[in-house]
Amino acid sequence: MGKDKKPSSYEVLLAFFDEGSFVELDALYTGSSQAAEAVTGFGTVDGMPAYAFAQNTEVCGGAMSKAHSAKITKLYNAALKTGAPVVGFYDSIGGRLDQGNDLLAAYGDILRKASTLSGVVPQISVVLGKCVGTSALIARSADFVIMTQDAVLTLNTASSSGSAEENLADGSAQFVADSCEDVIDKAKALLSYLPTNNLEAAPAYEPLPPADNPDKLPKYIADDGSLLCVGSGEGVCTAFGRVDGATVGFVVSHGEEITSDTVKKIARHVRFCDAFSIPVITIADAGSFTDLNDASSLVSVYADATTAKISVISGTAYGAVYLALAGSACGADLVYALDNATVSPISPEAAAYLMDPLIADLPYGEQDAAIKAYIRANLTAQKAAEDGYVDAVVDKTELREKIAAALRMLSSKRVTTLPKKHSTIL
Repeated sequence: MGKDKKPSSYEVLLAFFDEGSFVELDALYTGSSQAAEAVTGFGTVDGMPAYAFAQNTEVCGGAMSKAHSAKITKLYNAALKTGAPVVGFYDSIGGRLDQGNDLLAAYGDILRKASTLSGVVPQISVVLGKCVGTSALIARSADFVIMTQDAVLTLNTASSSGSAEENLADGSAQFVADSCEDVIDKAKALLSYLPTNNLEAAPAYEPLPPADNPDKLPKYIADDGSLLCVGSGEGVCTAFGRVDGATVGFVVSHGEEITSDTVKKIARHVRFCDAFSIPVITIADAGSFTDLNDASSLVSVYADATTAKISVISGTAYGAVYLALAGSACGADLVYALDNATVSPISPEAAAYLMDPLIADLPYGEQDAAIKAYIRANLTAQKAAEDGYVDAVVDKTELREKIAAALRMLSSKRVTTLPKKHSTIL
């Protein structure tokens, strides 16, 4: 693909698939009136089978139409039958308004197929240019959204918003890259962590030693160079990585409070990992939630997840944060705490005042020292382990080995859930 010229849909798909593996589907399909504005096909990506479509800007600007929709829904049907991921490349001027209400049916058919496939095969949307209106809704329904720096993704066709950075900030997009080549590389890298469908295991790779950086726990736990961040913001990072070559999902919370945006990113990541049986490693260090509804929602997400779950309390975890990310409500299979962690049913400072009334009678300048002394004596990881709320207190240097052993044991985890459609807690 040329640097100065915008690549065609065929060039995009040929660059995405392994050399010589791309097979186009319905190349001659025209529908009832005109050529379809999308190119569809299948092939392999680093050896993994996958389906993909690209909106063809050389035909009516890539606008959505009945023929366009028919080709993509047929692709979704094939993915459902064979259990292979679907990657969509978006760049169009919108929809064929001359088709009237038939255009609504065209959009609806694709949305319904995408929803049916959700949780069955991974779906990735790559936005290369304009993706507005209902097309944006279709793109956003994928598990992951990747955008070029100059792309636009917005439901409001009259709005000036929808930039890549705005979508990255609010969690609508997980990756932003400079060029078409970069976003294609990012999509291929992401697929390397994912199973082809919800009945298959994620691909395994040659184990590598971790990065020697004990101050960054995910890097210290994961194989060197294997971390791929898929969501970050104030107080949170969600990522994929590998431990001894096996794919895992990381959730890292840090900071005084867990905000609504943080909860959305954590919940999205945990739900995806659970749908595809990817183990979740949660590293908890936070004080409280900013909103009761958010706390309830995150507890529900973790409780519903039946994939392997390992929690590491790296700093402070008390009250609702402990329950949601590490406690019995979370349903973690194993809970580790670093030796300097603090675990408490309420705020450690509040616990100190309530359990040691003499602190309140001390001179103001002496109260902080007394509170810290109480916390060191009563709210330690060791005390939590003695009370059965932590499975083991570990040093950073042994954490990776403990987690790797736990993942091997939990690889055969099977959970039978109650017969219900889904939880009603949002």
